[in-house]
Amino acid sequence: MEIKEMGFWDHVDALRSVLLRGVGVVVFLMAVYFAVMPELFDRVILAPCRPDFCLYTFLDSVGGVIDPERSEVKLINIRLASQFFTHMSASLWLAIITAFPILLYLIWTFVSPGLYEHEKRGAGAAFSAGIAMFFTGVACGYFLVFPLTLRFLAEYSLSPLIPNQISLDSYMDNFMMLILVMGIIFELPVVAWLLGKAGLLDRSIFTDYRRHAIVTLLILAAVVTPTGDPFTLAVVFLPIYLLWEVSAYTVPSTRKQTVET
Repeated sequence: MEIKEMGFWDHVDALRSVLLRGVGVVVFLMAVYFAVMPELFDRVILAPCRPDFCLYTFLDSVGGVIDPERSEVKLINIRLASQFFTHMSASLWLAIITAFPILLYLIWTFVSPGLYEHEKRGAGAAFSAGIAMFFTGVACGYFLVFPLTLRFLAEYSLSPLIPNQISLDSYMDNFMMLILVMGIIFELPVVAWLLGKAGLLDRSIFTDYRRHAIVTLLILAAVVTPTGDPFTLAVVFLPIYLLWEVSAYTVPSTRKQTVET
């Protein structure tokens, strides 16, 4: 009833209020990150460059896959304003990432008045799961996918006559892209659940194409970590494959219901 009583301009005002509050949250967090960015940059963003990064020491303790004593990956700056713009962009990027739950909540406050009670319960669960899976994917990208990709690409050499000199811009582009992509990939179970609830996706698709998915995901994991080492390949492949299986579990099976009827 509340939505029907609201006029067009009332909706516009409500949307503007949500957008302004969202922008305000992002700007505030960006200012905070901008103030602490030099230390945060050294301790967090550049941590995968150091040989004592937690993933490297773990893999070395498990099977000596990666030598933690290997040299540090060093970055160079080749553009005059790159460090300043990196300071700004990294602050904005971290602000958006950490403000993600608040931004979703603000969107929820705008959308929820137009939903029935049972729809609110389902959408609320989807929002909560989406937030959890997004940050799980971000963590997987930071602690697993990006460090392995960085080590491979930084040490790959087409010729001994061509030394690798990694620029700050190149490092940050790959850092932000891979972590954001992993956050989005981890939304697969939530998206599959929503499509299943809408009747657009059936569990039989996951069952029928499981072998194809395994081959595709193995190729994807090999592209991300083309080191030739089976243990490292498995470390990347298993989380992605588990996402596939979790997605299949969240989607209802209409085939079974059809057989029973």
